[in-house]
Amino acid sequence: MSIAQIVTNHKKTVVLVFVLLTLISALFSMLVTINYNMEDYLPDDAPSTKAIDVMKQSFAEATPNARVMLVDVTIRDALIYKDAIAALPGVQAVTWLDDVTGRQALLTTPADFFEPSVVDLYYKDQHALVSVSIRSGEEVEAVDSIRELLGEPHAIAGPAVNMAETASMAVSEVVKAVIILLPIILLILIVATTSWIEPLFFLLTIGVAVVINLGTTALFPDVSYLTQTVSPILQLAVSMDYAIFLLHSFNEYRTSHEPDRAMQLAMKRALPTVAASAATTMVGFAALMFMRFGIGSDLGIHLLIGILLSFVSVMVFLPALVLLFAGWSDKFRHRRLIPSLAGVSRGLTRIRIPLMILALVVTIPCFLAQRDTTYVYGNDTITDSSKAGVDAARIDAVFGQENMAALLIPRGDPGAEVELAAELAKIPHVSHVVSYVTSVGSEIPIQFVPDSVQSQFYSDEFARLVLYLNVPEEGEATFTAVDQIRETVSSRYPVYYLAGQSASLDDMRSIVSVDTKMVSLIAIIGIFLVILLTFRSISIPAFLVFSIQSAIWINLSIAYFSDQSLNFIGYLIISTVQLGATVDYAILLTNHYLQDRKELSRKDAMQKTLTDNLAAILVSAGILSGAGFVLAATSSNPIIAQLGILLGRGTVLSFVSVVCVLPALLVMFDKVIAATTLQHGFHKARHGSASEEERSQ
Repeated sequence: MSIAQIVTNHKKTVVLVFVLLTLISALFSMLVTINYNMEDYLPDDAPSTKAIDVMKQSFAEATPNARVMLVDVTIRDALIYKDAIAALPGVQAVTWLDDVTGRQALLTTPADFFEPSVVDLYYKDQHALVSVSIRSGEEVEAVDSIRELLGEPHAIAGPAVNMAETASMAVSEVVKAVIILLPIILLILIVATTSWIEPLFFLLTIGVAVVINLGTTALFPDVSYLTQTVSPILQLAVSMDYAIFLLHSFNEYRTSHEPDRAMQLAMKRALPTVAASAATTMVGFAALMFMRFGIGSDLGIHLLIGILLSFVSVMVFLPALVLLFAGWSDKFRHRRLIPSLAGVSRGLTRIRIPLMILALVVTIPCFLAQRDTTYVYGNDTITDSSKAGVDAARIDAVFGQENMAALLIPRGDPGAEVELAAELAKIPHVSHVVSYVTSVGSEIPIQFVPDSVQSQFYSDEFARLVLYLNVPEEGEATFTAVDQIRETVSSRYPVYYLAGQSASLDDMRSIVSVDTKMVSLIAIIGIFLVILLTFRSISIPAFLVFSIQSAIWINLSIAYFSDQSLNFIGYLIISTVQLGATVDYAILLTNHYLQDRKELSRKDAMQKTLTDNLAAILVSAGILSGAGFVLAATSSNPIIAQLGILLGRGTVLSFVSVVCVLPALLVMFDKVIAATTLQHGFHKARHGSASEEERSQ
């Protein structure tokens, strides 16, 4: 007994099993741990990752990840606030000027007697700048507690605050997007189908797969906030095609067969197309898993599982659901709402050569431009317009832009430490170097210095220097400064460790720049092979991949021409999703062209193919582009919003390429396709007909 027969014979059981799985998965999805720290996905052998690990082992106090500015306070007031902040939940450590000078000395000695360059880092114009270390995973609770304690006009900013803001944004991101996206998809499906009930079948089928996928994430230690935000939307939009393919075949067979038999035939007919579509998308997502940067694996594995679940849901759950409610579907039939697109198809067929020439003229400069597009790797832009961004600007206005890095060098040579600190201070954009020798002085015997001060700078093996950069966390100037710091230190010490947000982003840039090229190559090769096996042709995969890849180049080049930077996450997802998902349109069009070509001349076959499939491709592209533009419109996270724009725009470009450029390639290289495709069975026109067709080109 085939799977199709099992599904049709036990449809109630199938539906019940999927309903139970959905309910269980919904409960498990509440147990998912979400990770908001991109640095956690750096490989273990990255220099900054090693530095963080060594620092945690060597120094009791963690590296500060938040800055608190106390407005209009005395030194005593600042110390009281410091102690209160240290007692809050989630706060691991709090450091201020007293940790450099000693508390008693700070309370009994006027501030003017201390080194001004050091004091100004912590206390300036009656404003105190306190450094706070917030425990990983407790950012939201800690930041909320600090804000509640301080109130206005005090300010708090830094990586931990950005992370807390990101977490707060992400809580409602998916719900907000889905609430807006579902009516749009529903409207598109109503227009595309001939029953008021069928769109609900589609949404239920993919919705079940999405919920089950969310439940599977509980089996992993954690999931990144990016994956948790975009995965449900992408899965919903990308895999809706599969359900449309199957139900379209079912409705065709219903005209001549009873429901169960019609569904069995539809499942058999739709399986190759749905499997090929799912395979290309899964290959694109699988390519992400080859990245050294862990966010690729996180995105790739969850999206791949999601597409696999959607495939199973469409091929098993949807048939059972449709058969159970076939009567309702028939009862609520409506006339076809999409008008005939035969005129559009004829027009596209006539101007296919000019369209292809135009595409080539546009693609070449776009290919060159997209290679020079600049990318950003941090999440500073997430909070630019939020309270965290406003507070950061206020702190910078008083104390200057602070970008802190911690440097560990072997302990034991105070003279070499003095020389290194002086040399580091000369590097452009390094505004201050705080160390034992610059704060306390190498001439003071260490046994006379309080333990609380010693522990800030020395462990058993390492001396710690804190560098303050007056540039943003990332950018060419920042990365140049980080490289110069590393070169300076490495010339004196064979072993050293540099930690900090900029150091991590510099490592991220180096790793991702290699990863992105590899991901694109693996995705292209993998999808090329899937198409090759599907069509048993050498030339067809080249035409299909080119038609989508050219759209990707155009999409990415727009950032270059508009002088904008793209977040690297957007590039990763677009280079895989746009290729893996929208190549389905090219597969659908090519498959029907090859079938029609067995009975018609190449021009007539293409015109019929466009007439029969343009609406289906338009519906599919409308859903995916709609999902992208909804993400862009609803997300308060600029990274997610930018991803949405890339996805929506990229889908539109892929649609244009498939219906305007691909037809010209298939028709123009018809003989090449026939020569490189096994058992093509192309129709051979009589000599007179062939001549007439050639004259019409």
